[in-house]
Amino acid sequence: MAATATGDLVARARAGDKRSLARLVSVVENDDPGAAEILRTLYADTGRAQVVGVTGPPGGGKSTLVNNLAGAYRERSSRVAVVAVDPSSPFSGGAILGDRIRMRERFLDEGIFIRSMASRGHAGGLARATARVVNVLDALGTDVVLVETVGVGQEEVDVIGVADTVCLVTVPGLGDDIQAIKAGILEIADVLVVNKADRPGAGAVGRRNARARRRDREAPRLVRRKRRAGPASPRGRARRGRGAAPRGAAARARRTRG
Repeated sequence: MAATATGDLVARARAGDKRSLARLVSVVENDDPGAAEILRTLYADTGRAQVVGVTGPPGGGKSTLVNNLAGAYRERSSRVAVVAVDPSSPFSGGAILGDRIRMRERFLDEGIFIRSMASRGHAGGLARATARVVNVLDALGTDVVLVETVGVGQEEVDVIGVADTVCLVTVPGLGDDIQAIKAGILEIADVLVVNKADRPGAGAVGRRNARARRRDREAPRLVRRKRRAGPASPRGRARRGRGAAPRGAAARARRTRG
């Protein structure tokens, strides 16, 4: 991509043109010719957006929660972006990119940009290009970037290297205290969200997560990450939009990592 073309795309994207923004993101995601030039041009303007990572097990309600959070953030921010990572098939290499389906009510909002990405076999919960795409969105004036990981287990923690705040979505029925101790992903969470709170056992999940986090804080400093405060644990029902506001407030309060 010629330098003049890159400059034109960047200028239009800064002005809010979604087509130009999508084109820039595609070039960076696919590492097409011109990707390095785009990143060099934009790097100096990164570090201004609030980046919130949403992670959790498959079927936990991450996409529905992100949809509601996008609406809540949009009420106070002029530009919000969603980067949703979907798993790729180990056989065909394809991905359904179905996260967008749950966000269809946001499609017509000119202030919300939604990008689905295939993991393309990359481990850790994100795609290899996710961090670069987030930097592009950040540099082009996005106020809030929501990053949704693939459904994760116990060790997929790459989101911590991308997000200012990590929200871990949990649901009732996924295990006992032993599972909570084993789940290293609990250690990276700034906000622990108990979703589907209308189901039996939701209160027990919140208490179990709190116990696991207390054990983390009581561990020797050499084996745990420093934190200013323990994670908030709001509960809600993402499908009905309940709890989105307190979750967003909790994420904002923990934007700066200790």
